[in-house]
Amino acid sequence: MPENEILIQGIGNILLADEGFGVRVIEELDRRYRFPDNVTVLDGGVLGVNLLGTLAGADDIIVVDVVRTGKEPGAMYRVEGEDIPKRIRRKDSMHQVDFPEALLMLEAIDRHPRMVLLGIEPADIATLDTHLTDVLASKVDKMIGFVVEELDRLAVPYEKRT
Repeated sequence: MPENEILIQGIGNILLADEGFGVRVIEELDRRYRFPDNVTVLDGGVLGVNLLGTLAGADDIIVVDVVRTGKEPGAMYRVEGEDIPKRIRRKDSMHQVDFPEALLMLEAIDRHPRMVLLGIEPADIATLDTHLTDVLASKVDKMIGFVVEELDRLAVPYEKRT
């Protein structure tokens, strides 16, 4: 029996302060850990629908992103399955225009990967800055821990890089 294909994807625009959180987490995760061949670690940037082929090839998807919910900046949460489209329906950022459409297209082609969104409330997604705010920069390690917990739930092996 073949192994499940796992996609760990960070989405966001690294030019707009906290909007780049998902990508920054994925970059750091890839620096710290080595994964088996069935795990893809992907900087999804703002590509949205252009990632349909990659999304469609996955059995399990872990998405890291900022999503405005009105909570305190830095608040972190885990959303899965059917609750994900509801959470990202408020199109507060450029990539959120395309990502919900990509999810709809997955359904249209009868692909239903299991999906988990690991989200964080941003402090600033409007300022042109390639650095995260201090509040979100301080949460990168914790979010990486959340991603690793998801991999543990999926029984995916990984090892720390030295």
